[in-house]
Parts: sequence; C-alpha cells; structure tokens
Amino acid sequence: MKLLIVIVNYKSADLTIACLKSLHAALWDTYHYTPGDEPNSNRPLIETELATLDSWSQVVVTDNQSPDNSLESLNAAVAANHWTSWVTIKSLPKNGGFAYGNNAAIAPALVSSEKPDFILLLNPDTIIRPGAISALLDFMHNNPKVGIAGSRLEDPDGTPQRSAFRFPSIAGEFERGIRLGIVTKLLAKKVIAPPVPSTACECDWVAGASMIVRREVFEQAGLMDEKYFMYFEEVDFCLAARRKGWSCWYVPTSRVVHLVGAVSQVSDSRKHRSRRPAYWFESRRRYFVKNHGWIYAARADAAYLLAYSIWRVRRLLQRKPDTDPPKLLRDSISHSVFFGGVERIAK
Repeated sequence: MKLLIVIVNYKSADLTIACLKSLHAALWDTYHYTPGDEPNSNRPLIETELATLDSWSQVVVTDNQSPDNSLESLNAAVAANHWTSWVTIKSLPKNGGFAYGNNAAIAPALVSSEKPDFILLLNPDTIIRPGAISALLDFMHNNPKVGIAGSRLEDPDGTPQRSAFRFPSIAGEFERGIRLGIVTKLLAKKVIAPPVPSTACECDWVAGASMIVRREVFEQAGLMDEKYFMYFEEVDFCLAARRKGWSCWYVPTSRVVHLVGAVSQVSDSRKHRSRRPAYWFESRRRYFVKNHGWIYAARADAAYLLAYSIWRVRRLLQRKPDTDPPKLLRDSISHSVFFGGVERIAK
C-alpha cells in the first residue's frame, strides 16, 4: 500500500520538524520492523533503510507562504537529517488556508503515474506515537468500505481529546450553546462532540489533525473546499464523502499527540483564553449555508444564540467561571447569517 502524508506548514517550522522526526521512526516501524532494529529518531537512516521507506511512503510539506524563515529551516532540516528521498518541501504562492495547502499536494498525486492508495492529513503540531500509522493502515486495509479514519488525539500526558464528532445540526447547536445537563441528555444523539470512545466506532467526522483518506474518496467526492480558510473543511469533506457512500471511523489504537492551539489562533480553553478568529465563524456559516441552505443556517444561528444567551445569564446568576473566548456572543451575532450575510455558494 502506498501512502502520501501531507503536512501544511505556516510559521511553524519547529513543530513541523518535530513531527517529521516522529514520522521517521513511525514509518520505518510500520513496514520494516524487527525487534531491536528500529531506527533511533536522532540518527539518519542508512541507504537501505531510505530505499525501503521511499518505496511505499512519501511526505509532502506544503508551506503556505510563511513570512518567517520556515522554508529555509525546513529545507535545512530535510538535508541535515537525510530525509530528501521521502520528504518534499513545496513552497506555495499564498497563504490559502488548510484545504488549499492540502490540495496543493493531493491534486498532483491523484493524476500521477504512481497514485497513493491512501492520503494521511497531518497537522504540524502533532507527534506520532509508535504504531499510530500502522494502526490506521491496518484498519483501512481490513475495512475496504471505510473511506476515512481518524486517530485518537491526546495531550502529551496521554489525556484523550475529543476527535470523533457528529455533524452540526440545529439541535446540536442548541445543546452546544445552553450547556445544561438535562438538555444534553435529551439531545444525546445530537451532541456534536460526544465523550471520547474507547473502541473503534463509526462517526460522522474526525479531526483533520490526523485523518487518513482512501484515494477513491477524493476521486469521487472531490478535493477539499478551498473556500474554507481554516476549520469546518474536514466536516464538509466528511459529509461529501458520506453522500458518496463512504463511512468515517474513529480508530483509538492510532494515538497521536496534538498540541492544541500551537498553530491556529483557536487556543485550548483549559490553558488560556483568546478571542476566536473571524475565519472560524465564517467557516461555520459557510458549512451550514452550503450544505443545508440559508433558512436552515438561520435556524441554527437562532438556536445557538438563544441557548448561549440563556447560558450567559445562568452563568452570572450561578457565579460560574467564564471560560469562553472573549466577546464570543458579540462575534457569534456579527458573523451569523443575520448580520454576516449569506454568501452565494455554487454546488
């Protein structure tokens, strides 16, 4: 099985290099493992190892026109670590976002003479645990009707992060906003981010930080929508795949460390709060309008705004701590279809 791994870099060269170092051992372990013979991530692969690695896997790092010295740092690291046979650095003409950066590597691969069987989308702020890639490949090989699978994302200490989700809906937006236990129980099947599963299971979509896709899914559902700058593009893509008959699964035996907020401007609320960027709200609005129409999008906005307003009042009355991003209600209103507008979206 041939594997293409795509990492989109933007001002995160140090993280990307650390990710590549974790891939160094993980890829070797996947297809050429003898106990006691796995390569140390701190030493370069010898020529025979490089040939083996190059024969079945390729990594493409696309740089979204980073304004810092990312490109120079990445190229230097590839040369210094002797990764040139299996890692390619591709400089892009603009910062077009997550989907744009991924498509720049995926599109040429789909029309190449040696098409990959699978494409793994990987965030630069990830560290691959031993066996993570082999777990995904084994699962896809054993389940040919599955089109997409995602890893268990976790903190460096092993604490799992929610990375298997349901598609956003009106009911799900209401539950997300109101944060009331009885409502969550009543709408349990609509909760967008349910508790972390302990075993492999089918879900609606998985986080794009570590998501493997069968080549045929891209051929049938198309590339990712580049009109999303960041966020919701993987939700949209998984929905497009579902509509073509492909299922999506969560595979917890594939463990990947995800340093939340290290690349994007959406921080980990458990550590500190920062204002949510405009592109998050714009991507959310696009998802609803594109896939369900503006009336449905308006109902989803109304459901969330009503529920979240109730929560804000209840939080004050009950003197609960404020863990939300600053100005979240104001931003949610200004970027809703009521004030942010309804964009024209070609199907």
